[in-house]
Amino acid sequence: MSKERTLSREVVVTQIPSGDKHTLFTGDKVFIHQVLGGTYTVQGDSGLYRIDGKDGDAIGEAIVDHAVDAVTLADGAPDPAAVWDQLKKVYDPEIPVNIVDLGLVYTMDIEKIEAPEGGYKVGVAMTLTAPGCGMGPAIAEDARGKILLVPGVATADVRITWEPAWNQSMISEEGKMKLGLI
Repeated sequence: MSKERTLSREVVVTQIPSGDKHTLFTGDKVFIHQVLGGTYTVQGDSGLYRIDGKDGDAIGEAIVDHAVDAVTLADGAPDPAAVWDQLKKVYDPEIPVNIVDLGLVYTMDIEKIEAPEGGYKVGVAMTLTAPGCGMGPAIAEDARGKILLVPGVATADVRITWEPAWNQSMISEEGKMKLGLI
C-alpha cells in the first residue's frame, strides 16, 4: 500500500507544530506518516499537517467513526473507564503514543451538573511535552471532542496546565516500550 496520496477534495488541516489551520487543495500530494487515534499525520509540499478522521476520504482512507461502545452507570453518570478509553485515542501528531501513556493527563474528574441543565461534566487537566507546543489547543480540542462522545457526558472541559512540568519519567511502561525507551 502506497502512503503517497493525492487529495480528492479540499480539506482544512492543522499545521504541525504551530497548530494553525490551513487548507490543502484538490490535487495536492501528501505522504501519510502516522495514522493514530482517528487522525492522519501527513506531509505536504509545505510541511506537516494533521487531517481529522472525518476527512479521511480526501486521502483515499475510510472516514473514521468515533462511536463509543459504552453505557452510563446506573445513576446515568458516564463510565470513567470509557472516558479514559477515549483519552487513550488522543495522540500528539508527532509522537506515536497516546496522551495517557505519555503521562500528559494529570487528572480526570466527573461532576454532576445541577438542574436546570442536569447531566455530567468531565474535567481534564493535562500538559504537553513542551511549553511552546503549538498543537496544544488542537490536542485539547481532540480530547474534548472524544470525551463528549461518551454516553452521559453533557459537557467537557480540557485545560492545559504546566504544573508539574512534564518529564519522561511520567511515560507509562507501555509508552516507553513503544518509544524504545526500555
